[in-house]
Parts: sequence; structure tokens; C-alpha cells
Amino acid sequence: MSARDRLKKILIVLVGIIAFGTVGYQLVERWAFFDSLYMTVGTISSVAFEEIHPLSRAGRWLTIVLIVVGRASVLYGIGAFTAFCVEGDLSHLWEKRRMERQIAALRDHIVVCGGGEMGRHVVRELLRTRRPFVCIEIDPGREEALRKLGEGMLYIIGDATTSDVLQRARVETARGLVACMPSDKDNLFALMSAHELNATMRIVSRAVAYDAGPKLVKAGADAVVSVNTIGALRLASAMVRPNVVDLLDAMLRAPGATRVEEVTVGRAAAGQTLGTMKLQERTGVIVFALREAATQRHVFNPPPDRVLETGDVLMGCAAPEQVAALQRIVTEG
Repeated sequence: MSARDRLKKILIVLVGIIAFGTVGYQLVERWAFFDSLYMTVGTISSVAFEEIHPLSRAGRWLTIVLIVVGRASVLYGIGAFTAFCVEGDLSHLWEKRRMERQIAALRDHIVVCGGGEMGRHVVRELLRTRRPFVCIEIDPGREEALRKLGEGMLYIIGDATTSDVLQRARVETARGLVACMPSDKDNLFALMSAHELNATMRIVSRAVAYDAGPKLVKAGADAVVSVNTIGALRLASAMVRPNVVDLLDAMLRAPGATRVEEVTVGRAAAGQTLGTMKLQERTGVIVFALREAATQRHVFNPPPDRVLETGDVLMGCAAPEQVAALQRIVTEG
């Protein structure tokens, strides 16, 4: 039992003892309500005042019971309150209040729906890149895991499929939303609710079922990522590196999936890093692989400080219009 639960129980016991003593003095001594209450509180709290009225033998027995039971409860309550403070529950309440104020002040941030394993991976990346965000998780049992992710972690324990929780996460002022809950149904409801609150933000959703992609896109998702497909891509590409583009393209031809495209780097982008070019922000394309011009070696998840060279090939999941924009940037500057 937590210190908070013990504290609640002891408060209930104290209220019960006070009620018992007040009613007892009224019945045994025929005192008025206020006199009975005053005598009960004074007896339990060990305050050495005189008896309000002379006590009968039955009244003294009642007083003895109140002294023994009441003072024992008070001492136990002091211990429970001390444990409540020592275990950090009180400081945790202040921390949650502070976090709620920070969430209320968020602007141009990212809302992450789902604090499971995938959601925590997304959160770690956002923490690493120092982008403002808030995570929504329905399971209170995962709160401790979320708190341990790092300094600056903002989260809400609630149902991301409901509009009121999304409003608490400031979706109406958000830059984007990532729906990465383990259920396609939950992701669908979350992005539909979010789209109603903010029709201009970018929405990226996880897809679990094979045929969930078109439904999520139709509901308002700007991009859909199939975790099973991406995992299979990595396994296949690790086995057959020379044909990686053909493998990726073939496996992503699922309904509603975005094709894998490759773009060759021209002289305009040579010598620049992926981070300084900000390709994802400018085109929406996430470059997940790069083929070196000199060695034809594939580099997966190239870091932001990767320097591009003429003839390097960038690979990413993109729509035709996104590919055209990417082509212009890396060839024309």
C-alpha cells in the first residue's frame, strides 16, 4: 500500500473517531453537539483543558476509549504523512502541477499519442533534438517509465482518442501529431479527433494491419508508417544489399503505402550536411538510407552531420510531389 493510500485511510479513521466521540457524549452525557465535539477533539489531540461538564462513570469510560484509540490514530497519521513526504508523493504532485503549466504554454509543438515502446522511441528522438512535445499515454502504469526518459519530459495520462485530452495537450496550437498506439482503431480515432481541432498540422500515424494505410490516410493522416513493413525491409536489405531499392519498393507496394524513391545529389548540394539542408522540414521526405557514389556502399539512417558528395543517392519514402521538391533542392540548390 502506498503512503498516499495510508494517508487517506487514516484521515477516514480520524473523522470516524471524532464522529463516534461526538455522538457518544451526546448520548451518554446528554451534552449539546458543540460541547460534545469540543470535548472529543480536545481528548484526541491531547490538549490539557478542563472537562466542559462533570463526567459520569460511563462518560469517563468513553473518554478512556477516545484517548487510547484517538491518540494511536493521530500518531499513525503522523507517520503516514511523514512517509507521504519522504516517498516523494508530495513533490510529485508539485511536479505534475508545474508540468501542467508548461503544457498549457506549448506552441508549435508535437503531440505523441502513445507512450508504449514505440512512443518512447519517438520521445527519445524528440528529446535528443530538443523539439517541444507532449506525450499522451492511457496506462498509468507506464507513468514511471515516461518520467525516466529524461529532463524536460512532458506527458498526460489520459485517452488520446478523446477531444478533451487532446485539448489538454494543446493540439489546436500544435505543429504535428504522431499516432503510435498499438491499435489501428485508436490511432484512427486519435487522428480524426485531432484533425477536427487542428486541420493544418501534419499528422503521421502508425499502421499495424496490412490494409490500415488507406483508411488512416482517408481519415486525415499525411503519412502512414507500417512497423512490420519497415522491420521486414531492414531484414531483407541486410541480406541483399545490392538490390535494396528494388526490395524496398516491392515491399512498400501495399495499399496506401508511399513508394521508395531515390534522388541523386548534384553539385548544388555537394559539401553540405543533411542537417543543414533540412530536407524533412522542406519536403517532408525522411531520408532513411544513402548510397555512396564512391564505394556504392549503403548507409542506413545517415546522421545529420553526414556530408553529401556529388553522385550520392538519397533514398526515402515519398510521394511524387515530394520527390520533385527533393530533386530541385539537391540538384539546383
